[in-house]
Amino acid sequence: MKIQMRHCLLIILFLISISSSLSGQSFKGKVISREHKLAVQEVEITNSNGEKVDVSDYNGLFSLKSTGSYTFDKPGYISKTISIQGAKFVLIEMDEKPFDLAEVIIKSSHFQSELKEISAAISVISESQINSNDGINIAPILNSVPGVYMHNGALNTNRITIRGIGSRNLFGTSKIRAYYEDIPLTNGSGETTIEDIELQGIARMEILKGPSSSLYGAGLGGSIQLIADKGLFDTQSIQTAYTFGSYGLQKFWINTNLGNKTNAAKLTYSNTHSDGYRENNELDRQTITLASNHYLNEKNNLNVLANFINLKAYIPSSLNETDYINNPTKAAFTWGQSKGFEDYSKFLLGLSWQHEYNEKSKQISSVFANLLDSYEARPFNILEQGTNAIGVRTRFIQKTELWHKDFQWTAGLEFFNDLNLLKTYENLYQDYPPGTGSIQGSLLSDFKEKRSYFNLFMEAKYHMSPKFLIDFGLNLNQTAYTLDDNFNQGSDDFSGDYRFDAILSPKIGLTYQLDQKSMIFASVSHGFSPPKLEETLLPDGLINNNIQPETGWNYEIGSRGKVIKNIFNYEISLYLMNIDNLLVARRTGDDQFIGVNAGNTIHKGLEIALNYFLINKKQVQLSHSNSFSLNNYTFEEFQDLDDDYSGNDLTGVPDKTFFSQLHLNTSFGIYAFLNYQYIGEIPLRDDNSIYADSYQLVNLKTGFKKGFGNHFQLDAQIGINNIFDEKYASMLLINAGSFGNNAPRYYYPGTPLNYYASLNFKYSF
Repeated sequence: MKIQMRHCLLIILFLISISSSLSGQSFKGKVISREHKLAVQEVEITNSNGEKVDVSDYNGLFSLKSTGSYTFDKPGYISKTISIQGAKFVLIEMDEKPFDLAEVIIKSSHFQSELKEISAAISVISESQINSNDGINIAPILNSVPGVYMHNGALNTNRITIRGIGSRNLFGTSKIRAYYEDIPLTNGSGETTIEDIELQGIARMEILKGPSSSLYGAGLGGSIQLIADKGLFDTQSIQTAYTFGSYGLQKFWINTNLGNKTNAAKLTYSNTHSDGYRENNELDRQTITLASNHYLNEKNNLNVLANFINLKAYIPSSLNETDYINNPTKAAFTWGQSKGFEDYSKFLLGLSWQHEYNEKSKQISSVFANLLDSYEARPFNILEQGTNAIGVRTRFIQKTELWHKDFQWTAGLEFFNDLNLLKTYENLYQDYPPGTGSIQGSLLSDFKEKRSYFNLFMEAKYHMSPKFLIDFGLNLNQTAYTLDDNFNQGSDDFSGDYRFDAILSPKIGLTYQLDQKSMIFASVSHGFSPPKLEETLLPDGLINNNIQPETGWNYEIGSRGKVIKNIFNYEISLYLMNIDNLLVARRTGDDQFIGVNAGNTIHKGLEIALNYFLINKKQVQLSHSNSFSLNNYTFEEFQDLDDDYSGNDLTGVPDKTFFSQLHLNTSFGIYAFLNYQYIGEIPLRDDNSIYADSYQLVNLKTGFKKGFGNHFQLDAQIGINNIFDEKYASMLLINAGSFGNNAPRYYYPGTPLNYYASLNFKYSF
């Protein structure tokens, strides 16, 4: 008994000594945002007695002298109280407050600046907004942003425009740069595909509107930053969901979150199938996404992102007006007969390392690779394409003082090589019985194109006073390509190379803080967009040496903040953009085009976003979000052969858009999203002889989300899209030609009333 008592005393003394040593130990940590894992500075830390003990620095770092309960608080973020019992390094994840974005960190800025310091129009799409739709189609999400319009022909057939830029691209998205974290989704030919990325792998989107060349190089329209969901720290969970709906829609996804104190990783698999609303419209897509974040120590952070996509989608193409009105489910005749489709696999890999030299300086470096293996059967030929790209992006960031005022600067470079292998073959579907589909015939062309893309950039911002900030940037871009003709010989050999003149793109911006809640901004920026691959080739395969990049200047003023007792969160911007060397796709045959520089355009617009809470109580929150854009896009000077279209409306973009959404959330689990979308009329031809009608869409999603115990969570959802069964064109083919006795095919019919339902289960270990 005495021996046992002695042992107990020894254990108690040991525990007391540990407790004493811990209480006297200094603990370091870092505050980051939950959505994009960026450092959050100026977070006030108080102990259980309400005493302020520290404030996070420029890199989000803090230090505590003892264990205990601490509260972390910063405007724009939800306060968080945690108990720290001892660790070498502590990570604190904080959630952003809805509609309170002034203090929120923006990743699209080189400085990861707070939104109140940004001198350009940026729209932030939160995780909640991403989840407000069916989880299948990204178009309704992007179309909620003022100044942005996404044509949506099918899940794999899209075209994004920002402030009218990209509207004249016939197929796919160009003149807009996009990144998935630090991996470019824009290839060397300037084409961007973001619809491939699984929505379950995205935590947030940031859209920078207007020329972003001083930041990212090529991109007259702006840039789209997709922020990966890297999972939660100190959490282990598994989540799965099954969705089914109209037109054979089925989707299954599963993810697992593995996180400890300093490492977080999320692995997501998805499988989507749809028969489609139209003939020849079936789609199958599988994705695997790995996103992880590793804090090696307080100075070093490593991000890993890997994404694999496998897709096969049949293509119904566009219809003429008669078929669009009377038989919208049919496929275009030649596409239906050939059973046209695209089949590809795509792999993205990126590694990003951040090193903080000290409290004032850090370096962020990324390496990335992009692989594509594609086969596309089209009525006029079959395209076989293989692409691989590898590149690096690095920048050094320094915070210092200039004349006793805060001064930050960054300098860096981005470089990647793009190797594109293209072969075309005859499509012999007409030589076989109806229903056979595409049959590969003889080789028609065999090209190897190499593109190099190089950016040198610098940016700085200077706090001239506590309220007045000036920022300026400069980008030097060099783009070149080489074409090897492996099919033709001798005088028919179209091999060659071309190097665009180096382009210098400056930007200057001003912000002024009116008060603690509101600010105004103004900026002038230059941008450019090089021609796409198809635009650099003439119909006979020869390199088009006469074509030049589009260039333009953007002038913008705006304001963002809170008004009327801080109830209404707003952003408003006015802009004027002049575009020179307008690239025009001149039709030369059925679905065949060449690129020419044919004129100038003027883009004028007003964009407004307004968000507020109708009810904001603990049990019930009802928010109302609105966005509006009014556009005036015209050809200032446009001469295409013998036709003069100067003064006409720019084709392919609506004159106005409006979006409104009600979001209900309750503490007892019921939630709902009700949104309304208005799209104005869209010119279909350069001569403005035909316009697509305006249309309105209403969508509803409701569900029940509830936790059971400490481990299990259920989320059941149902949704209805296009409640009032509006007939509309979801995508348009501008300047469609007439061949033979066939009427022009302008219209991709939008999906009528449709539904979906989903069951989502989550288990936390």
